[in-house]
Amino acid sequence: MKNLLLSKGFYPESLLRPTVNFILQTQLPNGCIPWFKDGKTDPWDHIEAAMGLTVAGEYAAAKHAYTWLVKEQLADGSWWANYFSGSAAEKEVVNTEVVEKETVDKNHRETNFVAYIATGVWHYFLATEDYSFLREFFPAVKKAINFVLHYQSSTGEIYWAVAEDGSAKKDALVTACASIYKSLQCAILCARQLNQDCTTWQHAYARLGNTLRHHPECFDRTWESKARFSMDWFYPILTGVVQGKVARQLVNARWETFVENNIGCRCVSDQPWVTVAESCELTLALLAADEHAKALSLFSWLHQFMDDDGGYWTGYNFHNQVIWPKEKTTWTAGVVLLAADALTQHSRAANLFTVHAHVEIERYQRASPTLA
Repeated sequence: MKNLLLSKGFYPESLLRPTVNFILQTQLPNGCIPWFKDGKTDPWDHIEAAMGLTVAGEYAAAKHAYTWLVKEQLADGSWWANYFSGSAAEKEVVNTEVVEKETVDKNHRETNFVAYIATGVWHYFLATEDYSFLREFFPAVKKAINFVLHYQSSTGEIYWAVAEDGSAKKDALVTACASIYKSLQCAILCARQLNQDCTTWQHAYARLGNTLRHHPECFDRTWESKARFSMDWFYPILTGVVQGKVARQLVNARWETFVENNIGCRCVSDQPWVTVAESCELTLALLAADEHAKALSLFSWLHQFMDDDGGYWTGYNFHNQVIWPKEKTTWTAGVVLLAADALTQHSRAANLFTVHAHVEIERYQRASPTLA
């Protein structure tokens, strides 16, 4: 088994350069970053890959990715859940007649996908300290966040998706809301950097955090609980919903349920399948919880899933001992780079997911979060 042990100040640039190139070679001329060649694109994973490029210092390519995203933003501030061929529409010839070919999935828009632009833009700014970039892209962040907050319920959670007609799909996911919580934090920090009023966002952020910590009944109301998914376990730590002692207790409570020694983090507790992306995200969550030894060890196991072209296989079935599915995704490559950055403190944005800024409103803070 190939291991990759990292330490502060020793970012393995030459070793990870093929992983950076894997993303660059998949990125389309218009800036869009599909999952893989000829694959679909979704806004959240597109941004994850763009952040990987930012870690690697490929700022022009990362900015090109955000420019594509802004061009595809709908008038209400949202994006469709999936894009194909990197644009909202393309033309094809059918019986010698040129017709519009639909290349977006208009079934729904996912609120955590929409909000994630704030995380990507803040990450780019942290890495580059480029104020012109922040000023240029803040209007898109503002429109996106305002769209998302339109779907915050009276009890604080944010509905997971929005239909084509604008109606909410009225249920909420812990993982999605935790991701939005982090994006709201980043949006607030963007606004403060530009001296923009963000009072409404702060209140929404505080309400969402309070609901995530204290009101589990507000999630998974209309479907089976998602607690068997590892992301519901560690995303509240990754995104700063829970911190400190409570975060460490949460790590230890389900470590043996989800972590397979020398392989990685399971996607779901009852399946023998680990994914590299979730293992990298857990690495970041462990750093946030001050579980550095666990983070270092977990990340070291993942290098065995790197292919010759620098891409990382999405997952591995350890019961059958097979790579599954047979795909290498740009977002997996992106989060590998984010985790390596956090472990080595390579870029100025290295602490984005491991040190969480305090932008909560005082009246919502409580000493003992109950999320479990």
